[in-house]
Order: sequence, then structure tokens, then C-alpha cells
Amino acid sequence: MDNVIIVGSVADNPVVEDVAHHLRQHEDYSDLISLKSFLNTEFCPRFIIDEENWGNIGYKLKGKTVLLVSTNQGWNTRDELAMRNFLIARAAKDNGAERVVLFEPNMFYSAQDRGPRLDQGDETRERTIEDQKKFDGQPFSARLYADLLLEAGVDEVITVHNHSASVEKIFLDRFSGCFHNLQPADLFASYMQDSDVVSEDSLVLCAPDKGALSFVKKVREELQQDSIPIVYMNKERSDERKVEIKISPNSEISVDEIRGKDVAVIDDMVRTGNTIMEACNLLKEAGANRVVFFVTHFYSSRECRVNLNANTLDEIVTTSTIPDILNRDVQGRLRHKMVVLQLSRWVCNYVLKIMGREEAQLSPPLYTEDMSSKNPRWRGQMGPLYSSIKH
Repeated sequence: MDNVIIVGSVADNPVVEDVAHHLRQHEDYSDLISLKSFLNTEFCPRFIIDEENWGNIGYKLKGKTVLLVSTNQGWNTRDELAMRNFLIARAAKDNGAERVVLFEPNMFYSAQDRGPRLDQGDETRERTIEDQKKFDGQPFSARLYADLLLEAGVDEVITVHNHSASVEKIFLDRFSGCFHNLQPADLFASYMQDSDVVSEDSLVLCAPDKGALSFVKKVREELQQDSIPIVYMNKERSDERKVEIKISPNSEISVDEIRGKDVAVIDDMVRTGNTIMEACNLLKEAGANRVVFFVTHFYSSRECRVNLNANTLDEIVTTSTIPDILNRDVQGRLRHKMVVLQLSRWVCNYVLKIMGREEAQLSPPLYTEDMSSKNPRWRGQMGPLYSSIKH
């Protein structure tokens, strides 16, 4: 894609490097943009292509599309990364770029997806006075973030598995439909089929709360096996740390039928792990043979690592939307039961489609499996010469 320039908001970001490689950008992105900061700590990006040409100052990006890849990084706060997004987008537009596309796999400020007033959020959802009070005195941050990205010069936004209907509505409105919320249902289904993480012959899917149900159904569609039942969980939260989980009477399988089955619990994100462990405990008490947690966004907090280390959860399959999770130290003791699916090839196919280049789409494998040698499946699956490349 000769008219596309791929850059990142920080140096040495492996996600940016992978995306650039798969989209066949031969130059290192550090040779295309300078990510400098002044001594007073102010960030000042500078596109450094075509440096010897003095005849097109202010227009060196004319006709170009800039793809800005922005991922959560442990050494930069999200506030810092957001400001970098604004300035890089503005630098692109102030130097003639025709189009700026932001790829932010884990969208910043998505948890702040409503304000205190009834008209500040998803108006299709009935809000209680308790929900309004939860946001009393706060800004409607998700909407502000969308407005600032638009003002900075971003034309299009790509993210992965955003859970909020309010965020999706805001971004679709602000970016005139140019908002793409990629759903990794096909990715999870492929891993279930192509690995030995669960047995398809005895598989049950589980939605740990109502919000996860639609995505769990998409995973079943991708598996192309309508006979696989789904367990629904009802969740009641008494405060930020206390939840009560019960198996819904509307589930497609009874409690007694769970015995001896492999259960895949599927959700979009995990922060503390309290809800997931309540669900896993219930499933193990019902006699599940194996319980595996599939989650798109993994926030590796100390609380989360402690909670998910319980014996009632056999394995965790997550993705690289928050790339810090690839670090074994960040995984902590969970490394013995964690798999990270790196998404770069999978994402690149969507980018090519969005940019009208479907003929250039990548062939499988569309993800890379990253697994510690501490995981029992590591040796049993591939032996000592384990290769991380799978479908």
C-alpha cells in the first residue's frame, strides 16, 4: 500500500512493527516519524519523510493515509497516549494527509461511557437513579475523547471488541459511520477447533453475564455447530468487589448436564476476576471436566492474577489487545495456564478490507499462539521444539 504510512504513538511498539510488517511497509516506523519530547516534557511528533525536498513544505503527506496504531503501554499512562494520538493526527493533517485512521484495539475511556444525566449515554438502556449517581460529578469522558480525536484530525477509528453500546453509538455518530468494532469470535472459534484447549465433542459455552451473551452466540455461529449448548449466568453486583452468580433457568443446558463437559467461559474483558471465578466455581461444582476462560482484553492487576490462579479455572486464552500481557513477568503465576493469541495478522485483514484492498488479504495462519513452557499443553502439544505459529 504505497499511499499508506503506518506509525505508532511510542517507540519500539511490537504491535506497530507487526502491523507494518504484515502490510508490507519496509521502512521502520521510527524512520518515518520522530516521537520527540522537549525538555519541558511537551510531546512534539514530526513526520520525517522526504526530508531533502524543500518544495512541498506543509504538504509532504499529500494524498497519503496515515494509520496510527495506539496500544496500552505499561510505561505510558493512557492520558499520555491519548494526547500523543491527538498531536500525531494533527501533525498528519497539518502536513497534508488525506486520511488519518486510528487503530486502538482497547479503546481508551470506554469504561466512562456515560455521564450523570439521562441523555448522557445509551438512551436505549433504562438507567436507574443508582446508575446516574455512580457518574455524578464526572465528565462524559468517552464522548469527549471521540470529539477530541475528531477535532485533532482522525477520520476513522478501528477497535476490537468494545463492550459499550454507548461508545459505539457515539463513535458511529461522530465519525459518520467510520467506526469499526472488530469482533474476535472467529478467532476464538478457530483456536477451539485447531488446538486441544477444549474438546469439541463435549463442549459447552458459557456467558458469565447478560452482556456477554450476544458475543458467545457469535462464537457458536463461527464454530458452525448449533448443537453446542450455552449456559447463561445471572449476575447481581452488590458493590465493586462483590458479585453473586447463578445459573439462569433459561440456559440451554441444565446443571446436571454440565457434568463431564468442557466449558468455555467467554467475555470481553477482565479486571478483577471476581465475576469469572464465581462462574468457574459454579461450573466446577456442577461437575465440569475442564473450564477455560476466553477473554479479549486482559488487565493484569495483582488482584486479577491472584483470583484467576484458583484451581477451578484450568486455562486462560486471551489476546494481545493489551500487549503487556505477553510479558511473562506481567503474567506472573498465571503463565502456567495462559495463552495469548497475537492479533496482528487478523487485524491486518480487516484493515485491508476497510481500505479496499481485499485482494491483498493475508492467508492463514491469522494469529500467533504465545504460550509459556510452564503450560502443561506446551510439551504435550508440540514437544521441546515447540513452534508458536498456529492457525
